[in-house]
Amino acid sequence: MLMAAPNELIQDDRSLYRSFALQTLACLALGTILPPVLYFGSDLALFTPGAVQNSVIGTAVAATLGILLARRVNIYPGVKQFGSVIPAFITSFGLVAMGILALRIAYSIPVFGVNFAVSVSSYLAIMIVATRSDQNIFYTVPGGRITRLKDVGLQTRRLAEPILPKHRGAILVADLHRDHPPEWERLLANAALQGVPVFHFKQVFEAATGKVQVEHLSENSFGSLLPSMSFMRLKRAADIVLTLLLLPILFLPLCVVALLIALDSRGGVFFRQQRIGYRGEPFFVLKFRTMRREEDLGDVEARRKKAMTGENDPRITKLGRFLRKTRIDELPQMWNILLGQMSWIGPRPEALELSRWYQQEIPFYDYRHIVRPGITGWAQVNQGHVTGLSDVDDKLQYDFYYIKNFSYWLDFLILFRTAMVVLTGFGAK
Repeated sequence: MLMAAPNELIQDDRSLYRSFALQTLACLALGTILPPVLYFGSDLALFTPGAVQNSVIGTAVAATLGILLARRVNIYPGVKQFGSVIPAFITSFGLVAMGILALRIAYSIPVFGVNFAVSVSSYLAIMIVATRSDQNIFYTVPGGRITRLKDVGLQTRRLAEPILPKHRGAILVADLHRDHPPEWERLLANAALQGVPVFHFKQVFEAATGKVQVEHLSENSFGSLLPSMSFMRLKRAADIVLTLLLLPILFLPLCVVALLIALDSRGGVFFRQQRIGYRGEPFFVLKFRTMRREEDLGDVEARRKKAMTGENDPRITKLGRFLRKTRIDELPQMWNILLGQMSWIGPRPEALELSRWYQQEIPFYDYRHIVRPGITGWAQVNQGHVTGLSDVDDKLQYDFYYIKNFSYWLDFLILFRTAMVVLTGFGAK
């Protein structure tokens, strides 16, 4: 199945079926107007102010919002085109339903329910046709670091000579930082004149993998990866509001979990560990204890190994394994969020000993601290929990991608994928 990516590099936006106007008109006609017309027939309920008309207008707004949300979330790597549709429409129709209830507007449950089902089905049908019409092939210009695209899951063809491909869906990819021979430079210029997309290989690599590689300071220049400060302030306010809304709801369930931990094994209910957070400042993270207590070790190497938690670590209790799988053990970190030390979404805060080790071994590691660490994040939903240096290097690339694409759209996607892990247990690590 075709995967989506930033700037829709992997999707053919020239396809008529990917047109936002066509998708919206089709969903409005088939999903919000046609069902009540067929149901009520010559009845004027659809055209008379009241519950039916309000529901038609509400579902039209919800369908449009659902399409916008699905299209926007669908541009990120690892998002299956059809996998984002239902969550997007559930979110949009849910928001409209809450608005209707809050404003006490009359509505029709049958109309709202049928329009939701038909709107989702209509959009899925359009996406199936759009996917079948896609003809994207990435033609790579030899030279430089272009070989990095070899194993990223894209359909690529190496150009043997500087001749421009003629078919629709052709995309040229080159290492634009390399000085190519004159004939290849002319090919790239001609492609731009002919309307054939030309991309730097790093754009395509990031689009396909969801990672950002930073190898030299000049490639970073700190501008391309500098997160939006206005969004950081908005995100901080949203973190506080969401935490304050959830605390009254979760208070009793969290008390039950605390009691079960106390009964399950010896030791305190909570686990506190010093970690490196926002702007490199250390703080103590608060979690439910999921492992058996052990004596503190003075040796640095021993403390580092103790900070590493393996997938089948024998120290994890039976209850702790369930808490980790469902991410319930992370919920006490709401206290860290209120203190401004963490966010709901961001790079995972590492233990002090591990962070110092990674800092010594991995270039640019400290840059991940430019945003607040999170309970969940882009690396967690793509890779899970890792501790080895090679895996941490990959995780750092996911963190850089998150910082570079810092937005509420990406946060929504991370929240949804985290919710799927919590509800199904699939992908928990």
